[in-house]
Amino acid sequence: MTDNNSPPGSPKVNPDHTSEANPLPTDDSSLENIVRRFQDSMSLGKRHKFWETQPVGQFKDVGDTSLPEGPIELPTPLSEVKQEPYNLPSQYEWTTCDMDSEETCNEVYNLLKNNYVEDDENMFRFNYSKEFLRWALRPPGYYKSWHIGVRAKASKKLVAFITGVPARIRVRDEVVKMAEINFLCVHKKLRTKRLAPVMIKEVTRRVHLENIWQAAYTAGVVLPTPITTCQYWHRSLNPKKLIDVGFSRLGPRMTMSRTIKLYKLPDQPVTPGFRKMELRDVPAVTRLLRQYLSQFVVSPDFDENDVEHWLLPTEDVVDSYLVESPKTHDITDFCSFYTLPSSILGNQNYSILKAAYSYYNVSTKTPLLQLMNDALIVAKKKDFDVFNALDVMHNESFLKELKFGPGDGQLHYYLYNYRIRNALRTSELGLVLL
Repeated sequence: MTDNNSPPGSPKVNPDHTSEANPLPTDDSSLENIVRRFQDSMSLGKRHKFWETQPVGQFKDVGDTSLPEGPIELPTPLSEVKQEPYNLPSQYEWTTCDMDSEETCNEVYNLLKNNYVEDDENMFRFNYSKEFLRWALRPPGYYKSWHIGVRAKASKKLVAFITGVPARIRVRDEVVKMAEINFLCVHKKLRTKRLAPVMIKEVTRRVHLENIWQAAYTAGVVLPTPITTCQYWHRSLNPKKLIDVGFSRLGPRMTMSRTIKLYKLPDQPVTPGFRKMELRDVPAVTRLLRQYLSQFVVSPDFDENDVEHWLLPTEDVVDSYLVESPKTHDITDFCSFYTLPSSILGNQNYSILKAAYSYYNVSTKTPLLQLMNDALIVAKKKDFDVFNALDVMHNESFLKELKFGPGDGQLHYYLYNYRIRNALRTSELGLVLL
């Protein structure tokens, strides 16, 4: 339920900001201002024809407090949901992608590796590993039928892909069964074929067949209508490489040696009891996370099975650390990040940028600043080049202090068939989508 291939924020640090003085985004990035600028730039004939037919918040309704929160359209009886797939152009056919199959997983990996999200200057492209894709697409209770591919009939080549996975997402006091929609990708040579809208309709149909009527998704472009707009921030771990590949630049009056010194981190975490999460920690981490996430307007409703799947460390996929009190042995704090490399395009010396993305972090006894500094230290030890974080939850409190710089792109969050009356502040969002 997203129809674009734009980056979730550009992966590059804005070169106009130095580490010493990163201004926070101004109120200019509020939803009302973004929508107004977007509408001013679009002629009436260019509005989102597809999205204006969908049960999503519409631009014309922004600021209308008379509209009720909750589902926009009521569920249809399952017998009335379209039973047959939507029609594709005659030279293409639907396929269900079995991520347990090594051959299919390879096909999906290669399609995404060569055709998925790039930055605006075409210097970097996301390179999700096969292990990551299997993790992202096979959570508890997943549906194989929601892993949807399009093949060319003649060659059987996989040319497009879209996925959904089931989730329980709490909106205020209501826990709603949703699909999280992701990985919409169309081969570069087929971008004019208008495959994306029919793929979105098809994944929506398959989600409805499971009696699920809402969804969550993100996009790097403005569609009707974001529930909030976030910004990526980037913390250099390997500044020389980042500058060499054009991800970031030397600041004014900065030398390479001064820059390396500026971003240097201690060799070891400083918090007593800081250690890697283990299977035995799942119940304690679940309690900690549920308590923490309850304060946000929108957040996942995780149970122990979810925590085991999403947060138990998996090499080169997700890393999770916690603080166990040396005295009481209580689990008091938790931090996590996932691994999402980018291919470096057109560079003779480097082919991969290894990036860590902040996931879920909970601080009760250890200051969040200290906890996240320890996360940076372990990420650096694992040879990550950069540590990325959105300004969601309480992240804004540590970004500037820990020398993160703001990126030059934004990530917009959306709900399908669910209205939130007023746009959220990023600090009211407790949801990270991969």
